[in-house]
Amino acid sequence: MAKFAVVLPAAGKSSRFQTNQKRKKPFVDLKKRPIWVRAADQFVNREDVVQTLIVIASEDMDFFKEKYRANLAFMEIDLIEGGVQRADSVENALKQVKDEVDFVAVHDAARPLIVKEWIDEVFAAAEKSGAAIPAVPISSTIKRVGDDSQIEETVSRDGLWAAQTPQVFRRELLLEAYAQRGDFNPTDEAQLVEKFGHPVTVVRGNAMNIKITTGEDMSLATALVDALPKKTLGALHPFADEPRGLL
Repeated sequence: MAKFAVVLPAAGKSSRFQTNQKRKKPFVDLKKRPIWVRAADQFVNREDVVQTLIVIASEDMDFFKEKYRANLAFMEIDLIEGGVQRADSVENALKQVKDEVDFVAVHDAARPLIVKEWIDEVFAAAEKSGAAIPAVPISSTIKRVGDDSQIEETVSRDGLWAAQTPQVFRRELLLEAYAQRGDFNPTDEAQLVEKFGHPVTVVRGNAMNIKITTGEDMSLATALVDALPKKTLGALHPFADEPRGLL
């Protein structure tokens, strides 16, 4: 069985996220459970995941250690200090990945609606091709808009897909891509791997696997939680949802 490590970047500024909870988005509660915990939970319970790492900004480190001490101990999550850019944070985590790991998955800590079935699909695709991501085809009409808020053109949506996470890569491939990164700041790991010539397989994702960026996303996620496929467990761990099932 291939061994996976999972990196959860959570060191961003959350500048577009505004709610009455006054916290960065990964630390906000979504139906009584922190967003980052929901994102991590589906990975730490997998037999093929041997290491989970969460990347936190230096200014949040003391708060995070104190607030989530019990979660970190129970879930056996490694805590990594973030960098200036998202890619810097992921690179910091890669340096701490165990030698036994075959594949590294990078999953947004602010993407809490992931479920086992979707992870299974992208993990399996990565094992076959060395690099795989989930994505959904864009169905809306796409407009390019100028600084003056006027439409410049309508862009063909043919072949356009919206990338999601987890994005999964053979460990050596991702390490090599980051070693060649220089000052390039990719918006996701797939862009970095693409840049250096390695093909990336796309697995059709699910529209419910949203990333929480704004307060409106939070409202949508709250509505979607109960619509997700549920896995009922015989025993409930201390940080799970109600006994009706885990998300």
